[in-house]
Amino acid sequence: MFQGAAALSLDAKGRLAIPARHRDALARLAGNQLILTAHPHRCLLIYTAPAWEPIRNKVLAGSSLEQRSALLKRLLVGYARDEEMDSAGRVLIAPELRDFAKLEKQVHLVGQGDHFELWSDEGWKQQQEAIFALGADLMPAGWETLPL
Repeated sequence: MFQGAAALSLDAKGRLAIPARHRDALARLAGNQLILTAHPHRCLLIYTAPAWEPIRNKVLAGSSLEQRSALLKRLLVGYARDEEMDSAGRVLIAPELRDFAKLEKQVHLVGQGDHFELWSDEGWKQQQEAIFALGADLMPAGWETLPL
């Protein structure tokens, strides 16, 4: 289970050093093999191959003749890249993915259970502002009893 947010830096080659607290789990779950892809909110998604496979299969099962399905295929599967975490715990973020998510030096890695989101510094700030702007309206219907 991946959770928590970390402010990190990409190195000059566009590599992201995965925080030590997540490296062992990623190695155990994925053998250092990760899938990176684009998200419609202009961040990147980082999955282990076992977690990505059912999502990819569901996306690919959609009709290419239905516009939204075809668009999601182009985004999620079209941008998907297999990358390997190196011995130092770094993963390369390909230039096209960095461009898509507007990633520069400062980034934010955000645990989302079975995967991570990778945000640009500006994108993460915008997400935070969107949360604060909703205030009490943040909770979806039916979540009123969540003991926070």
